[in-house]
Amino acid sequence: MRRLFFNLIAVGVVLSSLVGCDAFYSASSSDTSTGKPYELVVVCDQQPWLSELGDTLQAVLKQPVKELAKIEPMFDVMRVLPNNFKSLTRHHRNIIVVHVNPEFAEPKIEAQYDATAAPQIFISIQGPDNHTLAQYVSDNRDNLLYVLEKAERDRRVDYSNKYYSKPLFDMINETFNFEMRVPDNFKMRTQSDDMIWFSHELPVASQGFFIYKYPYTGPESLTLEALVAARNRFAARIPGPADGSYMTTVTKIPDQTGEEYIPFMPDYRPIRIGERPWIEMTGFWDVENYVMGGVFVSYTTVNPATQEVVTIDCYVYSPKDKKRNLLRDLQHLVYVVDFPNNN
Repeated sequence: MRRLFFNLIAVGVVLSSLVGCDAFYSASSSDTSTGKPYELVVVCDQQPWLSELGDTLQAVLKQPVKELAKIEPMFDVMRVLPNNFKSLTRHHRNIIVVHVNPEFAEPKIEAQYDATAAPQIFISIQGPDNHTLAQYVSDNRDNLLYVLEKAERDRRVDYSNKYYSKPLFDMINETFNFEMRVPDNFKMRTQSDDMIWFSHELPVASQGFFIYKYPYTGPESLTLEALVAARNRFAARIPGPADGSYMTTVTKIPDQTGEEYIPFMPDYRPIRIGERPWIEMTGFWDVENYVMGGVFVSYTTVNPATQEVVTIDCYVYSPKDKKRNLLRDLQHLVYVVDFPNNN
């Protein structure tokens, strides 16, 4: 059973005291976890759940996914009473156990991997009273969300590393000079010397991403305007349903009158994944000459071995169903990228 501590966590919380010895130890990490991605079981008594503590937990865990236009929560939260924490709920992939007791001198949070099933993240939150613990959760919301999100991402990365397409792996390596393990449910749609487009088609939705490259000419290659222009050049090769239609980037939207347009550029954020710097660009795409669109998130870096800008551009089309899990699956792909000779 692996245990994870981060800055805010104090060592030494005994989880069996939170949920009862029998409840906690009657399961084994050899059991397979249950639940869907981004589902979360919160084990909490009625009184704290109806207090500011419960409100704070829900505000943190169910806050809207920032990339999406329509509101979807970061996690689908299911609350259960401690007496009902058994059977399938105890084997869930994501669990938070809340315990309020004046005997606790100060609030603490502890996270464990594979406590009662595998793969699993099991988080205990304890404190002396509802108000103190609510404030503690609020102050440390980013850490809490990071651990939960990382657990979901690690599961997806593990899946990609086990069930990836060797032909697509070789194709990407030969074209872009880096390694990427693409899940085997994706299919290659178009290929050229500087771009490959992949997609996973569902009955009423589509997940897709395209990788492209072009010469790096200096910092000006990585500005927001330059990345949007490059995206539009390559996205134009992705055809829409009608003749003459193609993907493009939303850069302006109608004003309140509907008669004028105002700028609406994608969000731009430098990030690091491991030791490698990336630029994350988040926005919306639509189809020229056709009514169709959705959300995209792209990741751009420079390959120093080839002096080329490389972008992995992920998009989702799901007009009827929720988009969160489809988008998160694609965002996790950047974590299975490896530049073996020039990290």
